[in-house]
Amino acid sequence: MANPAQTGNSESELWRPAFKNAEWRRTIWSDDSAASQNTFIPQLFSTEAEATPQALAIAAGTDSLTYQELNSRANRLAHYLQNWGVGPEEVVGLCLERSLEFVVAALGVLKAGGAYLPLDAAAPTPRVASLLADSQASVLITTRTIASRLPAGPWRVLAIDADSTAIAQCPSHSPAIELEPENLAYVIYTSGSSGEPKGVEITHRSLSNLVSWHRSAFGVTSSDRATQMASPGFDAAVWELWPYLAAGASVHLADKLTIVAPAELRDWLVSQGITIGFVPTALAEQLITLDWPASGALRFLLTGADALRHYPPRNLPFALVNNYGPTECTVVATSGIVSPVSCPDSAPPIGRAVANTQIYILDKNREKVSTQVAGELYIAGMGLARGYRNRPDLTAERFIPNPFSSQRGSRMYRTGDRACYLPDGQIAFLGRVDDQIKILGYRIEPNEIESALDKHPAVQVSVVVAREDAPGEKRLIAYVCLVPDLHVTAGELSSFVAKSLPAYMVPSGFVRVRSFLPTVNGKIDRSALPAPDATNTLQDRIIISPRTLVEEQLSGILCRLLHLDSLSMEDNFFMLGGHSLLGTQLIARIRDVFGVEITLRVMFDNATVAGISAEIERLILAKLDSEAYATGESASDAYAREN
Repeated sequence: MANPAQTGNSESELWRPAFKNAEWRRTIWSDDSAASQNTFIPQLFSTEAEATPQALAIAAGTDSLTYQELNSRANRLAHYLQNWGVGPEEVVGLCLERSLEFVVAALGVLKAGGAYLPLDAAAPTPRVASLLADSQASVLITTRTIASRLPAGPWRVLAIDADSTAIAQCPSHSPAIELEPENLAYVIYTSGSSGEPKGVEITHRSLSNLVSWHRSAFGVTSSDRATQMASPGFDAAVWELWPYLAAGASVHLADKLTIVAPAELRDWLVSQGITIGFVPTALAEQLITLDWPASGALRFLLTGADALRHYPPRNLPFALVNNYGPTECTVVATSGIVSPVSCPDSAPPIGRAVANTQIYILDKNREKVSTQVAGELYIAGMGLARGYRNRPDLTAERFIPNPFSSQRGSRMYRTGDRACYLPDGQIAFLGRVDDQIKILGYRIEPNEIESALDKHPAVQVSVVVAREDAPGEKRLIAYVCLVPDLHVTAGELSSFVAKSLPAYMVPSGFVRVRSFLPTVNGKIDRSALPAPDATNTLQDRIIISPRTLVEEQLSGILCRLLHLDSLSMEDNFFMLGGHSLLGTQLIARIRDVFGVEITLRVMFDNATVAGISAEIERLILAKLDSEAYATGESASDAYAREN
């Protein structure tokens, strides 16, 4: 990030609230001063708990824990885990929803000396079991309900609710642990190019560097109120927790529906007095277009996980900070404030290297390129992961010797991202050098989805791409060559892959092709794949046409929103490629067309076209005058008469 002292007044003014004295001019955005090498999250948190035991640590709705309460619960769990043999280098799976319990469990694992492995509680059971087995987790912490649907394995299961009495009998003081900087802190799995997910191993050294940089760069103090909105399995959750709990600040969990509704999220951020918050790129781009109170508490809105396309308006009362970093480099590798630009000719940059991090942009011969020349982005420094769990071959392929360092054993990570240095020293992100996809903040390797699809008996071979047929609206589309004389529907393929892949990796459309054209190098020419249309898109066998005026009009809205030629009344909005952010757009269009307001909660519960239509009809009927009731008209007929 540019030093505010060297920038124009507008950016300096954005920085001023973050620092209460003259120190605001001396940021350490890319300072390579050594972060503490032997003070880790367990010790940092315990220090804050001893200093301010009654201070609020974490809150979710009406539930909350003080530092003393969180410390005692985590300590008891840590003692319990140590009795089970958990210590340094032992991996403990956490299959829990985003909640206070997850924070207690993660902190408890760290206090026991172990490394935590966050798992998506909504992921298919085979996938959860596969990650547990691959990670060689010795313990799984979950709830009784979640545990009942998971298969048995070599790991011991601790149901944090069912075993609460036994855990409560353990000592409340911090257990003794001996940690080294290179011991594991956590493992997070990402999509794998080989068709299998890969576990990224992050050490305490790397996590401590992230926490140290974050606290300094954003001036975090005990008075800050931060957000936690990312799924536990998304590495942004690491960033949302530990820098604040290591500084005596409070962390606030927004509920699921607030997170995906921009206006409601803005109101929540304001009402909760949030000072620093992280949101994924797509949501940030909507938030900065809203009206904000000039006197709000928010100082920094952090964003990342996808390419930012828009600059903030000049009247935004807080700083928008764009961040970039693969999971392999401990969440964040570059960061920078995005200043307002009147006539932008390019997308916002991704800032500069964070503390103790080096960024190299290299050509195909791994030579440094000049400013404004594109190359592949490599990352070195303290944030680098130890490697991939149980994958020495892949680790050696992606984490290579650093020829630009004189330090013995120095490595750099090959990101696969294209970038260039700008004249002011910031970095411009230019896309990928391979086929990796990024949607809703998740890095997805198409090979993993293709591997799952190819196991279907009707599929000969498949290719998965991300299409952006409308600006800012990426969709996963699977192109399939089918076995002759075998028929399959989109719903069958979708259900098949959903048994082994998380929801964000399930394609929203399936296109049948006779064959794939090769490039001159013999690879499939993805640029030659046809656009989905009514003639090539797989449909379900039974197409239920609109039966009421409301269904007909809603179908038109959905087709335009999802870029479909047609759909069936029993089609599920989310299985068609809809997601929470598109859901908020659908709600707005329903309000404009029908004059009624439905909620995201109702959409989740009634996600088919018919289900959403029925809810619209119910709301319309409630608004109509007594004459409609007296004549016994249907809601649809009454709506037609009124319109």
